[in-house]
Amino acid sequence: MILNYQFHQNEQQTAKTLVFVHGLFGSLSNLGMLARHYYASHHVLQVDVRNHGLSAHSDAMTYELMAADLIDTLDELNIEHFSLIGHSMGGKLVMKVTEVAGNRLEQLVVLDITPIAYKENHHEQIFKALFSVQKADIENRQQAIEIMREYLKEEMVIQFLLKSFSKGKWLFNVDALYQNYAQILSWENIKTWQKPALFIRGGKSPYVEKLEYMDAIQSQFSQAQIQTVADAGHWLHAEKTSEVLEIMNQYLDHDCN
Repeated sequence: MILNYQFHQNEQQTAKTLVFVHGLFGSLSNLGMLARHYYASHHVLQVDVRNHGLSAHSDAMTYELMAADLIDTLDELNIEHFSLIGHSMGGKLVMKVTEVAGNRLEQLVVLDITPIAYKENHHEQIFKALFSVQKADIENRQQAIEIMREYLKEEMVIQFLLKSFSKGKWLFNVDALYQNYAQILSWENIKTWQKPALFIRGGKSPYVEKLEYMDAIQSQFSQAQIQTVADAGHWLHAEKTSEVLEIMNQYLDHDCN
């Protein structure tokens, strides 16, 4: 599947390519505050994962398929070598690429997720809110907000979700995401990635807090460094953009090849 994308090409043809991959319920604009920082120095590709944004919908949604979609899109653009930055579900997707196209992957940045099968359901209330809006057949954002506030207390989460609300409908495929939620939580251990990788966690996020999470990173990414952004939650790139960029720059500026 060729994904919907935005590709900012640098004037220097020899510039390296950075690919930004959003998380669940997101779209290609979600990591824009990071991506725009690199327009002056890199080619920058931002994509909508399948069942999100303006990419095609599908009943099937595994990390193997999503990684294949990303490679298909890179092939379409004749991008041979690239570095990946992925958040949450997108972080798992980019980790999967080490298995399917590791020889083409130069550097890897994973934002607030680990290579494990999560048991906790962090999105039950979100799905309830999304389905309620979908069933209500409403016409405007304010009506959607009022419905969602019955289920969700965090205004930031509501505003994040509304970025994918257009003309009374969700851009992402709510039904497919719900049916494949177990697949999204799941993970099959990959062959150990031997190159340096950067994992950035939010200090207040539950996604990368347990010792077993750290062990999973080290066992599958033997040269991983794990950095913490203090006082940041799961959306650390939006909450603490400058801090995240500073950590990323130190890693990306270092030639790992």
